[in-house]
Parts: sequence; structure tokens; C-alpha cells
Amino acid sequence: MTDPLNGSCLCKAVRYQVNSLDMPISHCHCQSCRKAHAAAFVATAGVMREHFRWTEGEQLLSSFESSPGKRRHFCSRCGSHLIAERGHQPHVIVRVATLDDDPGTWPTAHIWTSHEVPWLAYDGVERWDEWKA
Repeated sequence: MTDPLNGSCLCKAVRYQVNSLDMPISHCHCQSCRKAHAAAFVATAGVMREHFRWTEGEQLLSSFESSPGKRRHFCSRCGSHLIAERGHQPHVIVRVATLDDDPGTWPTAHIWTSHEVPWLAYDGVERWDEWKA
């Protein structure tokens, strides 16, 4: 068995562990994810409920039902969105960018591209190792 992956919110008050990413990483472009994360898309991966656990700060979690039956859980201090879930599904949806450890795997798909923003560009855009002051 490999070591669990650790994750946390921005202020580190809420922490979690996953034994494994049980589903591939996907970049979700749906409007709900874009609004929840203030980003063009978000990296997500499914984790079976038995492989996920809160390790610190669970009492600081707040949640929001963004669509019928889907709850998004976030830190009430810093606002970091950590997971989403549908109660009837056997897995939770982890926000991969909140992992503190490298999951050792790559994204396999872009989903909900019908919601993709028209200004999103992948090629021909400058890249900087850090912000250019």
C-alpha cells in the first residue's frame, strides 16, 4: 500500500487524506465549477468514500447545494473548495489542486467542454515560471 495523499485548504485549518485517486483526473469546465473556483476549469478526481477522511478542521466546513443533490464543501475561513459529493454516489469528488502531495498521475480528459469559455487559450500564450513584476 502506498502512503496516503494529504490535502488542505488555503489557510490549512481543514485537512484531509485520501488513500488513492480512484478515478482519473479530469478538467471540468462546467459553469458551476467555474463559478465556485473563479477559474476557467478545475481539476477533479473521484475518491471512494472509504478512501477519504477529514483529518483536521471538519467543524470549519461549510457546504452549498450547487445543483439538486450536489453539495460542495469548502473551508468557512478561507473559502477553499475541497470536495463535492452526491449523497447516493459511492465516491466524493476531490479538488486535485487542494492536494499537498503529488498524486503521481495526469489528467485524462476535459469534461463539460460545452460550457468552455471562449477566451480560454492553450497554445500561443506566454508562460512564466513566476509572475512577471
